[in-house]
Amino acid sequence: MADRYGSDVLSGDWRAPKRGRAVETSADLGLVVEEVMTDFVGEIVAVDRDLDTLTLEDRRSKRRTFPLGPGFLLEGRPVVLVPPVRRTAPAKPTRTASGSVAVHGASARVARASRIFVEGRHDAELVEKVWGDDLRLEGVVVELLDGVDHLAEVLAEFGPGPQRKVGVLVDHLVAGSKEQRIARQVEGPHVLVVGHPYVDIWAAVKPERIGLTRWPDIPRDVEWKKGVCAALGWPHAEQADIARAWKQILSRVDSYADCDPALLGRVEELIDFVTVDG
Repeated sequence: MADRYGSDVLSGDWRAPKRGRAVETSADLGLVVEEVMTDFVGEIVAVDRDLDTLTLEDRRSKRRTFPLGPGFLLEGRPVVLVPPVRRTAPAKPTRTASGSVAVHGASARVARASRIFVEGRHDAELVEKVWGDDLRLEGVVVELLDGVDHLAEVLAEFGPGPQRKVGVLVDHLVAGSKEQRIARQVEGPHVLVVGHPYVDIWAAVKPERIGLTRWPDIPRDVEWKKGVCAALGWPHAEQADIARAWKQILSRVDSYADCDPALLGRVEELIDFVTVDG
């Protein structure tokens, strides 16, 4: 005989909610939830631990803030949203920007008498960005020449010697260039002049880092940096424009991998030269 009343309504866990019991869930950014009292559905875009709140943003970019805790649905199931677990500090890098083994906790070495000279500020900033950690560990100071034309006078005043070596990095060190003639005049057992083939240190940064396949060809009668800025559509009327352009380029450099090998080998050669005594 059929049971006209059906199964026992009190059998099973009659107190359990239809959607299931709420479970604690981390309020991670990017999670899409629904606030049950308002039916507001949105992505978690902010969590304020001090105020114990979270902010949701819906598909129309409208934002609303709610208290953390119960009252939310995640994929149709009730959840109690709690602040995300704080992540531990990231592991310290094992390599420096130049690719050398990182030495953590070491103090900068007292500066050596030996020096590395570079042509200008931009050269110095790029060398610092990539090799700064190595130079501090080795106690090597980089100084500016403000151009290579008076290199002989600078060296005469410095007085290179077995314990006062000088390494010099110059632009456009190619056969038949002015830079090559100057290098031949000053080189000796305690002076090493090396360089890259580019007209300016900017071009030692890989062009792909600023969205180019190659650096623009600039006519010889046009100042190279201004010509590059003009070709890229960047302001270039004033020196401040050039400085801003360089900061934009330098910001794309994180390590040796962002620079051309023609520069990398030369700088490493200079560091080795000035850090080996005798």
